[in-house]
Amino acid sequence: MTRVASALAATLLLALSLAPTVGAGGGDPATGVFGEPTATATFGESIRVEQSAGLEIAPVRAEAVVRAEGSNRTFLAEIPPPGPGESTLTYTYPTPPGSLYPNTRVELGFRLTFEDGRIVETPTTTIRYEDDRFEWRTIEGPLVRVHWAQGDDGFGRRALDIGGRAVEEATTLLGVEETRPIDFFVYGDRDAFFDVLGPAIQENVGGVALAEIRTMFANIEPSQVNDPWVGIVIPHELTHLVFDTATRNPYHEPPHWLNEGLADYLAQGYNGGARRAVENAARSGAIMPLRALVGRFPTTPDRFSLAYDESVSAIDFLIRTYGQDALVGLIRSYADGVSDDIAFEDALGVNVAGFEAAWLADLGIEEPPAYGPRPAPPGPLPPGWTAAVQPTPRPGSSSPPLASPRPSGPGDDLAEPVLIGAIAVIAVVLAVGLFVVARGLSRGDPLFGPSALTAEEEPDAALGAEPDAEPDAELSRDGPAGDAAANPDDVR
Repeated sequence: MTRVASALAATLLLALSLAPTVGAGGGDPATGVFGEPTATATFGESIRVEQSAGLEIAPVRAEAVVRAEGSNRTFLAEIPPPGPGESTLTYTYPTPPGSLYPNTRVELGFRLTFEDGRIVETPTTTIRYEDDRFEWRTIEGPLVRVHWAQGDDGFGRRALDIGGRAVEEATTLLGVEETRPIDFFVYGDRDAFFDVLGPAIQENVGGVALAEIRTMFANIEPSQVNDPWVGIVIPHELTHLVFDTATRNPYHEPPHWLNEGLADYLAQGYNGGARRAVENAARSGAIMPLRALVGRFPTTPDRFSLAYDESVSAIDFLIRTYGQDALVGLIRSYADGVSDDIAFEDALGVNVAGFEAAWLADLGIEEPPAYGPRPAPPGPLPPGWTAAVQPTPRPGSSSPPLASPRPSGPGDDLAEPVLIGAIAVIAVVLAVGLFVVARGLSRGDPLFGPSALTAEEEPDAALGAEPDAEPDAELSRDGPAGDAAANPDDVR
């Protein structure tokens, strides 16, 4: 054997000796061997995962590991640690309505921590969480897959045609290419639809698009298949998914009004109803500034609807003033993770505040009135109490904290004279004390220590009484009295 061959053989043997031995299902033989996990799901209830384990030693801690698609968080749930030998790891992950959307892929497994600090993650399994209450029918186009459980084939084909056109128009406008399919679930039953969304969703929502899982849900009854509303809600929601493709970045999302405004503009334009609502709000002073629509929209029905109308109004103004290419450039710039002001300045030449001021001016109004937290009015007071006078805050300033009311009574008028008299008495006592001290010092008496009294000035000393007898007697009287005062339980 040549030296090269010997070296290769030695290297191979060393690698084999260092490589860990893995059992049939995975694991560290020094710790244990794990089987392939299995998971089962029931919509609206839970996902249950099980995995066999053969452990040489028992862990001190065991946890279930859950990772949902579209989330960057890992959910951990502590479970009872298994003992040595053969066992089955189990965990039930709760999925109440609204907590996990159907069509979400969920990865599940376990993590074991041993006494020496080693952490072992078991092999995982992935399950697609589905709404198993219905027998879904599916029709598929180039990018959109429509799933429906109520209605005939014509219903599914119409939903697919509308969705396919909407995605094509949005991708053409924004200059992006969609390659991953989009799943569109149509619920004919309103209660079943809101079971998917959960109790936190507003009741006037007819559709939801979730870019993280490339899925859309809509509540469309079979009898509504030819309603104009169907031709609005489908393009609106699918446009959100294309918007996400055009703007996705790891830093922050574009303003919500920009996303909703584009979706409404492509679905139905700036129609007469939205225009009248915005103009009426402008005249009545009820208009909301765009900076109030950056995040979630208001929850009251009237303000919720007005937020959508204002959003499409702003998009209409942007296109009329700066052009469609400027709108596309603004939206696409967010993919670079720039701030709102930089995105607007690069695309439109003005920052967000400048654009908002121009939009408001186009509506014929100036800065709308501010809404926000305000001081609460004084509440009811007990008899004989008066509320403190509140200073009037300057415009734009924060209100000062409210002063606590205080009781009033006939003695309030005497409080100030009594205080002045007490101060005067204290001043007189201090003056007398200083005079006595000064006189003693002038006669040569020490400031501290026993006074220089003669035998003639101390009658007890002249009679031969011990000088310390009287002070000791005083101490003997003061001692018990002081103890009694300090501890009331000792007083009889």
